[in-house]
Order: sequence, then structure tokens, then C-alpha cells
Amino acid sequence: MTVCLLLLSVVAVTAAVPVPRALTRADWPEREPVVGLWVWQCLVATVLLCCVTALALGAAAVFGTVRAQLFAPAPPAVTAAYDLSTAPPWAAALTLLLACGAAWTTAMLARELVEARRRRAQARAHLRERAPDLPAGLPAARGPLLVLEDEYPDAWWMPGNPPQLIVTTGALHRLTGHQLDAVLTHERGHARARHDWLLHLSTALATGFPRIPLFAHFCDQTHRLVELAADDTASRRCGHLTTALALIELNQHRGVLSCASSHRLLGERVDRLLEPPPRLGRRHRALTTTTAALVPLLPLLIVFAPGLTALS
Repeated sequence: MTVCLLLLSVVAVTAAVPVPRALTRADWPEREPVVGLWVWQCLVATVLLCCVTALALGAAAVFGTVRAQLFAPAPPAVTAAYDLSTAPPWAAALTLLLACGAAWTTAMLARELVEARRRRAQARAHLRERAPDLPAGLPAARGPLLVLEDEYPDAWWMPGNPPQLIVTTGALHRLTGHQLDAVLTHERGHARARHDWLLHLSTALATGFPRIPLFAHFCDQTHRLVELAADDTASRRCGHLTTALALIELNQHRGVLSCASSHRLLGERVDRLLEPPPRLGRRHRALTTTTAALVPLLPLLIVFAPGLTALS
């Protein structure tokens, strides 16, 4: 059991500290943002699985009731292989620390969901007061579209029940038909990929554990990569140039080409669309995705190794 806890700690620390820092310096996630998002999610899943499995083993070693319930269906040889009766003195402290971390993570996730629901309710109430009827002649094929009277060009997707795609009259006046299609396709790309849930998860973890590099980088990179992924969705349908021009027109009043840090991502997105980076090969993409998918299995293999060895 001691070996399992040590291995789980090593895997968790490795996935939480050096790997994220190396991944932020890599340039391939910019070329393949969807694969990059998948890799980040696998790293987070690895750390969370390490913590959960270590908590289960520690609780089984410290509390006999938990051990009896957890290993009730297992043969005596499997229970003996874990050697839970000789738990090290630090197992109780580790179990308490992991239990507090699990409770704090749950609280942060619940807080983020409650806050997101509150903000969404306020935004919907505000929209109900301001939104006019759908203008005549606007193609119905654009989906659930709400036009908001506003001189500033903008468009965004509001998740919920029902989901709502919102565009301002300023955007309708400023954008051409093809550019508007690119903007709406970009927003629908967010909706189809359920990026809102990914953003809530990354924000909750970064807020709850700001000093852990994985969660801080996960939040920053998620906010960046979801926009790049949606840009790719729009450019595949409407073209890179049309999408870049739509992005410039839609954000010109915000200073899209400014060097300010708050606008830097917009400038990077425009440059990326005007000069698309070379994409990964299909074999490299498949290898990266497969490797990332196997990483979260490491905690499970570490935990079940003694039991499998005893059965064999």
C-alpha cells in the first residue's frame, strides 16, 4: 500500500507541475487546439484520479469500516496483497489532506455552477427587457437567433434551456453576409463542443487551487484554445480570410490589433487566421490523442496492480 501511495503521489506531482509548464511552451496546441484541449483535460483527469484513488486507499488503511466495505467482494489474497494493516504513520495525515482537498474541490465546483446560473439568469432577464422582435427578412435557417438593439457589434452564445444565439444590430450593420455566417458558425462551434462546461471546470479549479501550476495553466489555456478551436470551425466553413475580417470588424472598437494584454489574444487570433500554421499530420494527431487518453489510466493501473498480481 505504501508503494501505491508513493507512486500515485509521484504521478500526481509530475502531471501537476513540470508537464503543464512544458506544455505551455509547446507550439503544437496552437496548430491543433482541439487536441491541445484534450491533452489538458487528460492531465487534469490524471491528477484528480490520483487524488481520489489515494484517498480511497488511505481511508481503507486508516479506517477498518472503510476497508471492510471497499474490499468486501475481494478474495482474502487480494486484501493481503495491499497490506493495509501496516499503514505508515503519514497515511492518516495524507488521507485527511486529500479529504479536505476533495471537499474544497466540490465546494469550488458548486460555487462556480451557482454563480454561472445566477449570471445567466441576470443576463436573460436583461435581454428580455432589451431584445426586439426578429427583423423581417433575416434567414430562419440561422437557428435560434435573438437580435439585440445595440450600436456596438457583438455576438455571443448563451447556454441554457433553451440555448440562445445573440447578435447585435451593430453587428448586422457592420458585417457582410459571409462575415456574419463566420461569426455565427464560431459561436455555434462553442455550443456544439460544450465549451461553457470546460470553462466552468477550469475556472473552478484555478480559483480553488491558484498555486498549483496545472490548474492555473489549464484555466489560461482553456480560455485561449476554445477560441482557436471555434475559429477553426468557422474558417473551415467560411474561409480563413472571411473569418479574420469578421473578427476584426466585430472587435475593432475594442482595439483588436492593440498590444495591450487584454487584447493580445484577439491579435494572435487574427494573425493565426491570416497565416494559418501548418497542421499536425494525421498520424501525429492520432498518436498524441491516444497517448493522452492512456495517461489517466496510470492511477488505475497503480491501484489495481497488487490485486491483479494476487489473482494471478
